[in-house]
Amino acid sequence: MNSKDDELRAGLYLLPVPLAPEATDTIPSRVHQILLQIRHFIVERTRTARRFIRKMAPDCVIDELEFAELDKHRDSNDYHRLLAPALEGKPVALLSEAGCPVIADPGSRLIATAHEMGIAVFPLVGPSSVLLALMASGMSGQAFCFHGYLPAKRNLLAEALRRLERNSARHGQTQIFIEAPYRNHQVLEEALKVLAPTTRLAVAADLTAPQETIRSATIKAWRTAPPLHLHKRPAVFVLSATAG
Repeated sequence: MNSKDDELRAGLYLLPVPLAPEATDTIPSRVHQILLQIRHFIVERTRTARRFIRKMAPDCVIDELEFAELDKHRDSNDYHRLLAPALEGKPVALLSEAGCPVIADPGSRLIATAHEMGIAVFPLVGPSSVLLALMASGMSGQAFCFHGYLPAKRNLLAEALRRLERNSARHGQTQIFIEAPYRNHQVLEEALKVLAPTTRLAVAADLTAPQETIRSATIKAWRTAPPLHLHKRPAVFVLSATAG
């Protein structure tokens, strides 16, 4: 525990977690130090959060911590109740299931409520699959757009992919999206079918894990390359199209 002078201010701390469970070395020491001082956590799943904290702080008494779950499937979360400890002068942490809170994860409404309540918000540096994939893609990081998940139905998926391609060509903007790991192959197959041969596509799977795989090439090159096995692997897709 830090000295009295180093104690945390009251507020909401946005704590990143590893993208791969074993990649705890990707968490900065400052995040680790802050984690040790927090006793109130807002999480997606208590079980996952407890497992992460045990890895990062083996000497921590987990049963002394308080966990409140944020239900991403509901709009009726009681944000004021979740943030009550911060109003009482305590530091509270928001934890994602993987990576940085709010980036392709729930929590934005909680943070907006914190601002409305006058609660300080402290974002902390950590791994983001979206940014890592963009960095490794070889595509422009000056103008980009993240879309989250594309439609599941094939006809709507094809339409969405073509729309991203048009937007990229028209605005010179890199397009980024993700998919549920069990649907990766369907998305890749559709992209190779409907996108122009000159459009560039990158797929970054299992980022920061020992089995990390990153491939970036034109659609034409993808069509003749060896298959990329993506089933049930967390992946980020990045595409860039040229005008004309």
